[in-house]
Amino acid sequence: MENSPAVVMNPFAAADVAGILRERGWAAAELSAEQVAWCEHAAAILGTQAADREALAELLGLVFHYDSHEILARVESHVVLSRYAARDVLRQLALLLLEGTALDSDRFKEIIAALKENLEIRGRELFHPIRLALAGRAGDGELDRVILLLDEAAGASFTVRVKTARERILEFCAALD
Repeated sequence: MENSPAVVMNPFAAADVAGILRERGWAAAELSAEQVAWCEHAAAILGTQAADREALAELLGLVFHYDSHEILARVESHVVLSRYAARDVLRQLALLLLEGTALDSDRFKEIIAALKENLEIRGRELFHPIRLALAGRAGDGELDRVILLLDEAAGASFTVRVKTARERILEFCAALD
């Protein structure tokens, strides 16, 4: 019998995301078509990453709440920033985000490829500073999915203003100094 990758079922739908957004005060009772589309996208890419509704709400919280001073006040953040080439990653990331278009999956892939080529680093030395600066914490791949939702959420005009990837990297770098 052949070993095939396990198929992970997504227990969450757009209605679950919309419900969380309303409960947390991030969205109004009535959602626009653009907001509903965002909720569908969020459920599709975050749903398989969340063990339960609270975990999904936590990931969504990373989209809707961002404060670089809070992030930099955590010891874990300084551990990430003290690693080899972390500040180089952040500088290059900032330059790439400033020169390009809105961050989507294709643009994120381009940025990662450019960082790998220019800095010749991989793994956590590359990804943890990116995730820290844009998602608000270092960690695994589910944070990359959060990052992919930022610019789309910012354009959907939710009740709470969502900072774009570009705004986040600028705020983060300013707070470092």
